[in-house]
Amino acid sequence: MSFEEKRAWIFLLVAIGGYATYLGVILGRADAGPVTEVAYAATLLWSIGAAIVASIALVAVAAFVSAEGVNHKDQRDREIHRFGEYVGQSFVILGGVVALGMALAEWDHFWIANAIYAAFVLSAILGSVAKIVAYRRGFQPW
Repeated sequence: MSFEEKRAWIFLLVAIGGYATYLGVILGRADAGPVTEVAYAATLLWSIGAAIVASIALVAVAAFVSAEGVNHKDQRDREIHRFGEYVGQSFVILGGVVALGMALAEWDHFWIANAIYAAFVLSAILGSVAKIVAYRRGFQPW
């Protein structure tokens, strides 16, 4: 497995784990009340920050454990990375459009912030899955 594929796996697992933890904390605080009344901002920021730190730390550990190939990126790696980023960015755009519509409709800040966060998480998941599939099943540039 190439180092870039390992990086894609790390980003995939961190995105899923970080968002699942965030949802668990927020839904746990809601109990039987409305979820929009939950204090979410600090939890959202902490989960994003923790995901960034975890990604950096896990990539560093992976680089230390498998030092061969860490600095080696061939043309195929670059094309797969670009392809995955293009695929993943579709959810960032979609999330921005959805959040804009929510803001124009004057929805609660809770929903707007969570729509943007979900879009970023879905972008990371979709981009990572596209990269992993390209590494596992082959990649045919268009």
